[in-house]
Amino acid sequence: MPPVIPVLPTLALTESEQELLASLQHKLQADRARLELRDAYYNGDQVITDLGISIPPELRHLHTIVGWSRLAVDALHERMDVEGFRFPRADDADEGLWEIWQANNLDEESPLAHLDALVFGRAYVLVGTGEDDDMPLVTVESPLNLAGIWDARRRRLAAALQVYEADGGHQAAFYLPDETVTLRSERTSRWEVVDRDRHRLGSVPVLRMANRQRAHDRSGWSEITSEVMSITDAGCRALLRMEVGGEFYSTPQRYILGATEEAFQDSEGNKKTAWETYIGRVLALERDEDGNLPEVGQFAAYDPSVHTQVVNLYAEIMASHTGLPPGYLGRATDNPASADAIRMSTDRLVKRVRRRHRSFEGAWEGAMRLAARFRGQSLGEDAHLIETIWSNPEIPTPAATTDSIAKQIEVGYLPATSDVAGEKLGYSPLQRGRIDAERRRQEGENALSALVARTRAPVPQPGVTGDDDEQPGQPASG
Repeated sequence: MPPVIPVLPTLALTESEQELLASLQHKLQADRARLELRDAYYNGDQVITDLGISIPPELRHLHTIVGWSRLAVDALHERMDVEGFRFPRADDADEGLWEIWQANNLDEESPLAHLDALVFGRAYVLVGTGEDDDMPLVTVESPLNLAGIWDARRRRLAAALQVYEADGGHQAAFYLPDETVTLRSERTSRWEVVDRDRHRLGSVPVLRMANRQRAHDRSGWSEITSEVMSITDAGCRALLRMEVGGEFYSTPQRYILGATEEAFQDSEGNKKTAWETYIGRVLALERDEDGNLPEVGQFAAYDPSVHTQVVNLYAEIMASHTGLPPGYLGRATDNPASADAIRMSTDRLVKRVRRRHRSFEGAWEGAMRLAARFRGQSLGEDAHLIETIWSNPEIPTPAATTDSIAKQIEVGYLPATSDVAGEKLGYSPLQRGRIDAERRRQEGENALSALVARTRAPVPQPGVTGDDDEQPGQPASG
């Protein structure tokens, strides 16, 4: 009998792992169509279905783009910047966590996660070991090739699957709480285990950043909602109708009544084209047999204001759905808005940005805790209390902010050198650190100058006064 070759248990998927892998594959494939549709609307590549009435078949290939879907996302995305991480009882950002952030170039990578979360409804942050053993690797991953199963009780992922192409085939990383399994396949229907990394972290090294979660659906939803897509399509059709109307009716149409056939022939008796007839500056028309001249007239010129009013209506509806100020959608007024009016128009937008801060900061804080653990850095008992420092989403005037801070310092509520004052004034943690260092250096120079001045001052001798009229050794006059 042929010898039985045992299968190494470390390189074989268990039955439960196979079921979990199949579930993740199904989830990855089922969500792809919905995610790609949102991506198309954000990029302006969506296919607009016209009603087939006002647009002739010859012009249906025209593609009109209205960037309202992109505006609905970018208005939030542009106000979301991470500036550091801080412990509750610390006065400044933690330098160790910021070092991990900068080493992974997350100043440029973090906006990618925010943008994907707003467009797709979710994004992922992956933490692992880097090429340098001292510095962990933190990367941003797209939901188009990564899916996870959410554990609502523990508020973290129970498992995740990332599929990608490498070395001419399909590869996958199967993330489990205590190990990461590397898979390979010529076809994604059958996977072979390549390696197992038993890290024994007790948690999946993948953090999910979800947008607009619901209690019954924690997977997250896009800012490009069904309402946004519907109004965007309607705006595209309105602009397309305006363009088609301009193509046909921008040149005023003329009519001639009572003319003979010879009026539309050249000197040789050949029939003129419609364009030659139209552009003729002088129409030489002869009288008929009764001596009457032909009647020449012109129809009313094309007026696009009908369509622009419809587009403005759609813009107002879009503003109500997204919370964007009318100026963001091109609705300008003759009189510029005051500073208070601008601030009031952006109140809802600022509130929405702050809500997204709350939704996204959990992923960054979890990633920093896990990265510090990979690095061997102890965060102490307050590790779960890390808070993310976001840039101010508001756009206050510098004069108003400075006046408010100055009044709080004047009444004694806020110290003049407080780090909170610098944060409210809009300085970043790095800038506040530099200001504090310069302040201490200036105080040291002032103290040194005062000490030198005292040492150089003349020491008065006993019995000597500063009055030139008095003789040395004589008592001062009363």
